[in-house]
Amino acid sequence: MWQNIEAAPVDSIFGLTDAFKKDQNPKKVNLGVGVYKDDTSNTPVLNCVKAAEKILLEKENSKSYLPISGDPVYAENVQKLLFGESSEVISSGRAATAQAPGGTGALRVGGDLLKKFYPGAKVWISSPTWANHKGVFITAGFELAEYEYYNDETKDVDFASMTARLKTIPAGDIVLLHACCHNPSGVDLNNEQWEKIADISKEKGWIAFLDFAYQGFGESVDADRYSVEQFAATGGDFFIASSFSKNFGLYNERTGALTIVSPTAEQSAVAMSHLKSTIRVIYSNPPAHGGLVAATILSDPELYAQWLEELGIMRDRIKAMRSALVDGLMKRGVEGDFSYITRQRGMFSFSGLSSEVVDWLREHKSIYVVGGGRINLAGLTSENIDYVCDGIAEALSKQ
Repeated sequence: MWQNIEAAPVDSIFGLTDAFKKDQNPKKVNLGVGVYKDDTSNTPVLNCVKAAEKILLEKENSKSYLPISGDPVYAENVQKLLFGESSEVISSGRAATAQAPGGTGALRVGGDLLKKFYPGAKVWISSPTWANHKGVFITAGFELAEYEYYNDETKDVDFASMTARLKTIPAGDIVLLHACCHNPSGVDLNNEQWEKIADISKEKGWIAFLDFAYQGFGESVDADRYSVEQFAATGGDFFIASSFSKNFGLYNERTGALTIVSPTAEQSAVAMSHLKSTIRVIYSNPPAHGGLVAATILSDPELYAQWLEELGIMRDRIKAMRSALVDGLMKRGVEGDFSYITRQRGMFSFSGLSSEVVDWLREHKSIYVVGGGRINLAGLTSENIDYVCDGIAEALSKQ
């Protein structure tokens, strides 16, 4: 069957990790894959997760299927995180939430559902965006287009070009937006800019689809949902794909959700009916464990407080590594101002390193960076930061 078929290309990020694992250099550093690491280069299981799993182990009495849309308690707690407990969206019942296998699963389910009712629509993605966004929506059958986002000269959002483009997008098209901690740039819109984007969506009638994979990794759980709140305030339709991979460390549990917000509770019920139909033919119903863990933590005030504390530790460590990288390069006399790295948010940074530098770092120093210069700051530690700064300084000196 496969003798005359070429092998599929290796995923750029996971392929980088495979190469890293095979590297025999004891000083090797992986700054590619988007997984949180602590200062010992370990991806930890949070203490609140261990406590929740202990509770589940003691009380769980069945492994029967979940409903198509997942655990109702999970959905209820997802909405509280997304909108705030006192949100009008929740009290009015105009949000429908289904548990999904990770944020990627939520994006794909949303894509399939939208394709059913908007077959001629385009999906607009930021330039740049997470590489897998393209694959997810192309596979769902959409034509893609791009809107301007990152300005390589200013190392900031090109907001004028972005808004100019968004004002040209026709009603019924879908605009994919990063709710916070933009991947791969780390550059986010400010609150005033989010207000303007939400106003444009209402005026033009395109459908916002927010990818919310890093809630709590920017400033705080509450502050990071500002974008969601602005779209909720428009009273219109929009989608949210959210994930607990990063902020709960539930990477291999594939714990996410798709939330569809509608103008009324009646429309929300219709949306949920079609959401269930879409899920049924893809994976039928979601895996249980990760969702039950998250729901247990979010429903227990003591575990919830513990989670916020542990999330804060992860967020603060990443910020500390941003500062350490900038300070380290400055101390080594590297030309240029890298202070923009400290203004970025979340796990990632557009470092400004060229493809030539990225290749040199991998070949000569076993420092693995995604093509285009995206760095996962969580891959830096107190032990490898000097080695990385030395490597970058040497690489840049050869350019």
